[in-house]
Amino acid sequence: MSRVPGWLGKVGAGLSEMGERLDERRAEVAKEDAEAAPAPPVEHPEPREPVPVTIARDRPDPALAVPWGVRVAAEAGWRLLILAGTVWVLMRVISAVQLVVLAFVAALLITALLQPTVARLIRYGFPRGVATALTAILGFVVMGLIGWFVTWQVMANIDNLSSQIQNGVDDLRNWLLKGPFHVTEKQINQIAKNLREAIGANTDQITSAGLEGVQVIVEGLTGILLTVFSTLFLLYDGPRIWQWSLKLVPAAARPAMAGAGPRAWRTLTAYVRGTVIVALIDAICIGIGIYFLGVPMAVPLAVFIFLFSFIPLVGAVASGALAVVVALVTQGVFTALMTLAVVLAVQQIEGHILQPFILGRAVRVHPLAVVLSVAAGGMVAGIGGAVVAVPLVAVLNTVVGYLKSYSQEPAPIQSAKPRGATAVSSTPDDEAS
Repeated sequence: MSRVPGWLGKVGAGLSEMGERLDERRAEVAKEDAEAAPAPPVEHPEPREPVPVTIARDRPDPALAVPWGVRVAAEAGWRLLILAGTVWVLMRVISAVQLVVLAFVAALLITALLQPTVARLIRYGFPRGVATALTAILGFVVMGLIGWFVTWQVMANIDNLSSQIQNGVDDLRNWLLKGPFHVTEKQINQIAKNLREAIGANTDQITSAGLEGVQVIVEGLTGILLTVFSTLFLLYDGPRIWQWSLKLVPAAARPAMAGAGPRAWRTLTAYVRGTVIVALIDAICIGIGIYFLGVPMAVPLAVFIFLFSFIPLVGAVASGALAVVVALVTQGVFTALMTLAVVLAVQQIEGHILQPFILGRAVRVHPLAVVLSVAAGGMVAGIGGAVVAVPLVAVLNTVVGYLKSYSQEPAPIQSAKPRGATAVSSTPDDEAS
């Protein structure tokens, strides 16, 4: 038993020595690892926040972050602003030279009416200058005779008309007193007094309006002279003027405009000729109706109806109202009602039969477009603007429709040098063709 504890003691001592050697070896390995490791980072006195590099790298482009609808609206918005600014500047320029613009537009309308006659005379063998002179003289003489006839009829019947108006006013007064409206004489006298006071209070304005009327007459004569000269040059030298106008168009758009121009001119010619025919039928029918009804100055009223028919919608209403008022103050309520019936019947025939049949689809404009264009033209340039508004819309409709169809067609093979109407410089042979 005494040998066992000694043997165990030697084994324990050996194990202890081996453990100490292992510990020393571990310490040496740890020391070597510590010497081989890099130095710890130096800490700054103020700590910095970490920069989110990964988040910045994943952030999208700001343009792509805007919704598609907003981007489309913005792209269309600045273009519309540029167009609106251009239109505003153009309207300012037109308002500054309004008389010249209206005279030239009136010359275009008259040229569209007379140009077929010039072309027909040229086909019969007349020289172009002679055909232009004959057509212009005949056209302006007819217009002058119409104006003279209306003035002569009014001056010849003014005395008789004044007495008829006075009698008509008395008859209307008696009808109001004895009619179903139960109007008293005191109320009628009060209305007359208010009218006299209104005229007396606005005497200065009426005087200034009369002075402005002199200026209007001078401007009217100037506009008439400009219209006459412009019509003569357009009738005689219209093709050459169109060739020169094409030179102002960029070369890329010149073929399209060369095709749109003749179509626009055909539309304008069809509109003017159709409007003249419709206005003439209206004037003849209403003139015959009011003549048989005994309305005085039936022929001058028919001429007024013809002239006012060139203003769509508004002109028919104004001329019809004038005829009804004249019938009311001269012949009484019954004749006025019959005149109103004649005017309405003729206007219904015009709207549903004459205009669709005579004007056709080439110059058909939606009634809403007619109303808006007449209103806008009247606000911008008065009666002249209302007259030219509808033909302008019809021509623009034709031009836009042709340019749209032209842009959708495949591009034709263009020659190296354009010829004909699209040529930059034209030869005498091209101009003759």
